[in-house]
Amino acid sequence: MTDPAQGRARLTQTVLGFMAAQTVRAAVRLTLADAFGDATRDHAEVAAELDLPAGTVNRLLRALAALGLFTEPEPGRFALTSTGALLRTDRPDSLHSFVDMFTDPVMIRAWEELPHSVRTGRTSFDELFGEPFFAHLRGRPDKSALFNASMSQGTRALAETLPEVFDASRFHTALDIGGGDGTLLVPLLKANPALRGIVFDSAEGSAQAPDRLAAAGLTERCTVSHGDFFTGLPSGADLYLIKSILHDWDTDRCVTILGHCRSVLPEHGRLLIIEPVLPPTVVPGGPAGLYLSDLNMLVNVGGRERTLADFHELCQRAGFAVEVAEPVPPAGGFWCLVARPV
Repeated sequence: MTDPAQGRARLTQTVLGFMAAQTVRAAVRLTLADAFGDATRDHAEVAAELDLPAGTVNRLLRALAALGLFTEPEPGRFALTSTGALLRTDRPDSLHSFVDMFTDPVMIRAWEELPHSVRTGRTSFDELFGEPFFAHLRGRPDKSALFNASMSQGTRALAETLPEVFDASRFHTALDIGGGDGTLLVPLLKANPALRGIVFDSAEGSAQAPDRLAAAGLTERCTVSHGDFFTGLPSGADLYLIKSILHDWDTDRCVTILGHCRSVLPEHGRLLIIEPVLPPTVVPGGPAGLYLSDLNMLVNVGGRERTLADFHELCQRAGFAVEVAEPVPPAGGFWCLVARPV
């Protein structure tokens, strides 16, 4: 049984979590991490460089230190921790855009209407903004680019481990459904020199893909194809990948997407699904992020997170059978499901 004092402290910390998130957002918006770099610096010096009041910068840095993103080795002097360094924009593993997007009002406004979504089952974002989330992004290129960057940053660590988890050496062409800027596909192509690739997404969703592929030296082996996965998918691949797409949509729309994949996948081909997977029951002390993501799907896009049994059912309805299902490192709740056509 939890000690009452511990319970009160945990509840208080949870309720004040929005303050912590906005504190980190302030660090991102003010580019504090870039200003510190690898150095230990005086807060007043940094404040002067950024044209900010020294007193409020000091208060912000103290809060960030209490959150574990900075250290304060002596009064008024601060340095980034390894966690805080992830907010720098010059790191390949940066989460700067991810933090910026997921603390942006466009992401969090619908959360205020979570009770409404729970009562009605409807997506709060659509009712608040008068249009679905992805349509809203299409009309705002700056937010669309930020969302694309945040998805890329959120995918990068998993993408680097994918070639170790999944052997793609027997396939000749891999098509990434909703592949964004190609972050997921690039490591797989690098690990398999004979493999060709196709990034399939909307024009705005894949806007950064040409630059990503060029930087990776993969322009000759990977193309970008535009389209709508609700209306159809290009043929010609024997490996179709789909990551963090199905959780955006309800069951019928997921079956539509997978059905289009089934219609173009050759019998020897495979479908690789990479999605968060909920345990059959909530594990005490387990990661709450999966369940918060499930509620985020509810209020913002109308989708949901799913259990392994749910994915077996989706695949069965679309003409697939799951033959392999295993967690994908690093830890974060993502699984890799390999499905064959039946």
